[in-house]
Amino acid sequence: MDLFEYMSNAKKEKEAPLAARLRPTTLDEVVGQQHIIGKDRLLYRAIKADKLSSIIFYGPPGTGKTTLAKVIAQTTSAEFTQINATVAGKKDMEEVVEKAKELRGMYGRKTILFIDEIHRFNKGQQDYLLPFVEDGTVVLIGATTENPYFEVNGALLSRSIVFELHPLSKEDVTELIHRAVYDKEKGMGAYEAEIDEEAVEFLAEMSGGDARHALNAVELGVMTTNRSGDGKIHITLEVAQECIQKRVLRYDKTGDNHYDTISAFIKSMRGSDPDAAVYYLGRMLYAGESVTFIARRIMICASEDVGNADPNALTVAVSAALAVERVGMPEAQLILSQAAIYVACAPKSNAGCEAIYQAMETVKQRGNLPIPPHLQDAHYKGSQKLGRGIGYKYAHDFKNHYVRQQYLPYELDGTEFYKPSGNGYEVKISEHMKRLKEEAEDD
Repeated sequence: MDLFEYMSNAKKEKEAPLAARLRPTTLDEVVGQQHIIGKDRLLYRAIKADKLSSIIFYGPPGTGKTTLAKVIAQTTSAEFTQINATVAGKKDMEEVVEKAKELRGMYGRKTILFIDEIHRFNKGQQDYLLPFVEDGTVVLIGATTENPYFEVNGALLSRSIVFELHPLSKEDVTELIHRAVYDKEKGMGAYEAEIDEEAVEFLAEMSGGDARHALNAVELGVMTTNRSGDGKIHITLEVAQECIQKRVLRYDKTGDNHYDTISAFIKSMRGSDPDAAVYYLGRMLYAGESVTFIARRIMICASEDVGNADPNALTVAVSAALAVERVGMPEAQLILSQAAIYVACAPKSNAGCEAIYQAMETVKQRGNLPIPPHLQDAHYKGSQKLGRGIGYKYAHDFKNHYVRQQYLPYELDGTEFYKPSGNGYEVKISEHMKRLKEEAEDD
């Protein structure tokens, strides 16, 4: 590197955003993620020993995926190359692979390829990398905010170790905020700023575990706040509130957070927790989730998890689905809230769900067993000659509109698929069916 290149890099680093300037260069400087980089953990030992295999960093924005890649870049003796999947194409990967082959063949030196936003690569691009990861031409480090088990090639995943990064704790973000304000070498210390502790608490809470979000707010506050009479910049709670404005929800309607939130919503209704159900409903609506998608999930839950314990739950859910299509937002949120609360508070039974699962499994295992002749269609000429419909007993001709006769195939005689639970309306169903059978026996 010549003098001009050095000066150019130094200038770029000085002008870089605060979050980039504060990025650690060693493992000991990294804040948070101790579950994967604690001193007794595999990743820590692999980085220290410079013995990395291919890995995938998966986690929300601002949790340190790129930071860990940069730390590896500072500590490894291997050639470190970085590309971003949002702008890179196959040609870029071909150039990396060719250079990696040369280094490996001529000098026995490994190449580490860091691909940021790896989920942005399509299947063909990911497939291209596979043989070179497999034969060790490159050691892959992928970073993604999306669940890699949904977005990354299964063969590529099988050759990598997935490390999940968690949102930073409030204490972690607090430490980074203090470092940002007072560190004179990498942070904003040269500006002689001070930040009130209540402002620190607010930013740490509102960042939602995203360090970049908090640091951007700190930088904005320092750069836009006038100096006070004492010559210092004071970051108060009011300044912090102006700089961070509103929490940005990490919610991608095509990503795994979408699936996690709808999963939590359904499980809250199933678990009879209306408060949690409404909370997750609010998160989805706030993020712009489709009201028709939410309504469909409520209908499914009403049948799958409430069933005949409260048959009216499905009626409410279907009515809500029709209503939100006609009304639209913002009023649709009221309808969805009513339906979600009703389903959450209703007595629960999955007996209907289990009944069809067991029936389907029986059909799968035993095939189409013969239907009893007396139940078969007799509305055609010659049916009696075939013995169709003979001996069928019309239920309405009997007491309680019920009569004992064989309905299941004879091979399944006595099989019970539907077993009403002891909850809600299914108690009455059980009592009704028991009474029918008892009184039929007395005839």
